[in-house]
This record gives sequence, C-alpha cells and structure tokens, in this order.
Amino acid sequence: MTDVLSVRPLLTGTQKYDKSWSTHNNGFGTIITAPILAYLIETKNGRILYDVGCDYNKVIKSETYFQSNDFPYGPPQMTQEQRIPSYLDRLGIRPSDIDLIFIGHLHYDHVGGIGDFLNSDIHIQKKEILSVRDNMTPVYFSDDISRLTSGKMIIMDGDYNVTDGVQAISTPGHTAGHMSLHIELPKGKPIIICGDAADLEENIKEEIAPGLCWNDQYQTAISSIQNLKEISKREHAYLWPSHDFNFFHKLKSFPDFYN
Repeated sequence: MTDVLSVRPLLTGTQKYDKSWSTHNNGFGTIITAPILAYLIETKNGRILYDVGCDYNKVIKSETYFQSNDFPYGPPQMTQEQRIPSYLDRLGIRPSDIDLIFIGHLHYDHVGGIGDFLNSDIHIQKKEILSVRDNMTPVYFSDDISRLTSGKMIIMDGDYNVTDGVQAISTPGHTAGHMSLHIELPKGKPIIICGDAADLEENIKEEIAPGLCWNDQYQTAISSIQNLKEISKREHAYLWPSHDFNFFHKLKSFPDFYN
C-alpha cells in the first residue's frame, strides 16, 4: 500500500543554455530552453516538495547574481506566479503546510527557494553537503547553502523510505549526493522523478551522462541512469526527466494532478 494521494509537477521557471550542458559531448552549439521543475507530493502523512526552484530575489536582481561569464546565456527566467508559494496559494495551502522538503541536489535552480520553507523538515544527502563545502562552483550560491543549513536540516545517507510509497534513490554523478525519487501512486503506474540524473529523455534512452558532472564522474552518472532504467523496468514505472520541455508539455498542467 502507498500513502501517496497525488503528485503535481510545478513549472518554477526556465533557463537557456547550450544543450551539451545536459548531454555530455552531444549538442554543442544548440541552445535550448529548459523548464525548472519542482513537484508537490501529497501523502496521508503530510506534504512533500521535491526541490524548490530558484531564489526569486536573485532572479529579479540578476545583474548581481548571474554574471555573464558564468551564465553566458543569461539568467533564469521566473515570474512571481511561478514561485512555489504562489502555486500553493492557488491550492489554499501555505508554505508552513509543507511538512518535508526533499532536495535532489544543491544547484541554484533546485535549492534557491529554500528560504520560503525553513519551518519544514529538509532532507539532504551527507555526500552532497560535504562535496559542496569542498568545491563551490558558479552553480552553487553560498547564501542558499547557508539558509539550508540554518533550517531544520536532516542529513540522510543513501537510499531510504521517505514514507510508504515514496522511496529515495541515490543517483550520484551529476553531483556527489544526487537523489531521485520513486513514487507509488494509488491508481496509476509508479513515477520516478529523475531530477538531474537525467535532464532530457535523450539521457535516458541513449544512456548519456549529464553534461556537467561532479569531479568528471560521467561513468557514475551513466550507472545511475542504468539503475533508474532497471527500476523502471522492474516496477513498470514512468521515468520523468527534469529539464525537458517536450516531455513537460506531455504532463498534466497545474492544478491537475496524478493519482
């Protein structure tokens, strides 16, 4: 049995970049626009958010935070309506009604919005925290990490059950402690939120590593994709890539949901 009641994908912004950033050694010179997604998972034991999108305050002050040499294709695009609290408001929910924040990894487009949810429990992998402390790069912001660590952070290590029907899956490669999430629905087929283990459907089908991997761990990233595909085959589960607009347009639109 599963405790899951519903899953809603949330479009929290977009980002332009060279496709090779998503597909290692493939797509150089092709500029794509990628969705920045989060997911609201309602369960009998409370509400879970997988990722929290960008920090809206950084986006509106992009000249300060997104310098051209680090972000050659410009800052992320994000509207007030795409902030997660705006989505929650449309459902009659407040940020304080979110019980658990599940952070897939610590890049700015996945953890930046954490300041809205510091009263929630925050799950993060030990390897992810340790690796960021050792190797801050332009895709991390130190104040995002500071806000995270000032909240109700719960350090996890490897695979674990979040609640009945929600399983955390370790998928390192893109980052040291990257995590995906297996969700068993009460009616439909299970869903695996890949996170940035697979930006695009192409990553999954062709077993191509993400373009940016921690310490050049491209083979580790491919092994993580293969693991997700094995789980998908065994569990008859859908694999949801994280930055694929063609795929996102096939999903149900908010406020519709999967159950």
